[in-house]
Formats: sequence, structure tokens, C-alpha cells
Amino acid sequence: MLAYTLFNLLVSGLQVLAARVQVTWDVGYLNISRDGISTWQAIGANGKLPIPPIYVTQGDVLELTAINNLDKPLSVHAHGLFQRNSSYYDGAGMVTECGIPPKSQFTYVIETRDQSGTYWVHAHYGTEAIDGLRAALVIRDLDPKLLDEYDEDVLLTLEDWGQGPLESMVDMLKTTPLVNLIPNHPTVLINGINANLSQPIRFTPGRRYRLRVVSMSFTYWFKVRLPGHTMQVIEADGIYSQPSAVDGLDMCPGQRYSVIITAHDSLKFNHALNVTFYSDFIPQTPGFNPLYHQVPIVYHDNAPIKTFTAIEDHEVKWAD
Repeated sequence: MLAYTLFNLLVSGLQVLAARVQVTWDVGYLNISRDGISTWQAIGANGKLPIPPIYVTQGDVLELTAINNLDKPLSVHAHGLFQRNSSYYDGAGMVTECGIPPKSQFTYVIETRDQSGTYWVHAHYGTEAIDGLRAALVIRDLDPKLLDEYDEDVLLTLEDWGQGPLESMVDMLKTTPLVNLIPNHPTVLINGINANLSQPIRFTPGRRYRLRVVSMSFTYWFKVRLPGHTMQVIEADGIYSQPSAVDGLDMCPGQRYSVIITAHDSLKFNHALNVTFYSDFIPQTPGFNPLYHQVPIVYHDNAPIKTFTAIEDHEVKWAD
């Protein structure tokens, strides 16, 4: 009881000191090749894709100003935030707002006093999010007990990426049999870049890593595994839980997990985080659906990658 009271006093005190975090997204078109396959007119912020993650601390007020330099309305939604008594900042186009007109701007005021964890922010008008306008949002925790459970915080974003603006493909999608959509199959982005070029995550023996995994996908699912390591789920979609041991994550579009992974004590081997990109509504086709990618987990630059005997999905304990 005393610890609970002290924690509440701490939270109350820190909220008095809470910051107003100001972020500006100057939203516009840019020609870009994110997957190394196709170049097309995507939608980014401040002339960039990927859009950098947003970090705030619980109790902060996020002021996100969206400047619309598109030729159509724009709205921005903080996915998973409750917006209690502030639905006018929810950003659901044609639901809670009409959208920001072209050549105009609007500031979304997002309170975080009641929530912490892993979220994301994306456009919520037409196909603008699918065409690029999306970024992770991390609300850092205040609870010292939770912070004591890990040593480092690592963010992993997963995205599907099309072969052109979705609006330009709508007619084809309406008339083409699913089996013939393979040439237009989306590719995978991990932390904003071509999944085949995934940057390594470095592990130090014995340290505990909080891996925040965000599926910023819109149509496809992801499976995430790190063979040889146990994942302890501590958060799902911003809701904390008692640690639950799993072998991997099976994630639908928009879903988020935080897992704690304890690094091995040895530098003898490096490992690979396996990421599978799949869909149940398009026929399985080798080389397209599913797609398999790996993120290097590096213990030592000169160590070999440890291999494991493949197992069937039904033998895996998934968090789903």
C-alpha cells in the first residue's frame, strides 16, 4: 500500500512537470523508392520517409501540427489513444472531423496522463496512411517497477509497402482475381527500410531488452520469432500484463507488443530475428506469400549465426 501511494505521489508530481512536446508534420508528396523495387509518389512528412518515431513521457502533452500540402483533405489519428473528452482530436476523417483542407493546418493536442506504452500515428483520410504517412509513437513509462524489468529499449516497426499509390490501383484490385495480383504484391519494410537491408540489433550478454514491435501494416500479418530466446510479453496494444512467456508474436495490422528478451551470457553465436510476412486471403505463392526476412541479432561482430532446426507453426507458442 505504501509503495502504491508513493508511486501515485510520484506520478502526480511528475505530471506537474510534464512537458508540451511539439511536433510538426509538413505533409506532402515525394517520389521515393523505399523497397529498392519501384519508385512512386508517396506521402511523407517534412520531405522524409520514413517519418521518425515520436517519443514522449507519460503525462506529457503532445502537440502534433499537421500542415497539409496535399491536393486533398488530410487527418491524423493517434492509434490506441483513448482521447477521453477530446474526440475532436481523434483524427478519424469524416467521423470526428471533416479533414484539414489543402494549404491549411491543424494542431492535434494529445494528452498522455492516463496511458503509456507503444502506439503509432497515421493518416486517417482515404489512402494516405497506406501511401506512407505513419510513424511509431512511444509513451515512456513512469512506473519504476516496470523500468526495473529491462535495461534497454528497442523499437521495431513493420510495414507493408505497395508498388504504387493505392488509389491508382483500386480499379485493378476490384477487377483482378486475387491469384493474378502477385506481380503487385507488397514488400516489407523493417524500421522504415527494405527488409533485406535490415540493420542489426546489438545484444550485450546478460542484458534485458524491451523489444517494442509495431505492426504498421494495413493488409498483411507478421510473425516475429527469435529462436533460442524466450519472449516475455509485458504489453499488448498499450495494456500491461503479467509477464507471459511465448516463442513468438503473430500480429495483425495495427497491433503492438512489448516483450522482454534476456540476452545470452555468451558471445559465441549471433542470432537472427525471423520476420514472416503473410496473408490468408491471397493464395500462397513461393517468393511472394509468405515472405521471409531476418534481422541480425549481433553479440559479436565475428561470431557465426546460430542455426536451429525448423519447426512447424503449430509447434510454436504464439502470442496472438
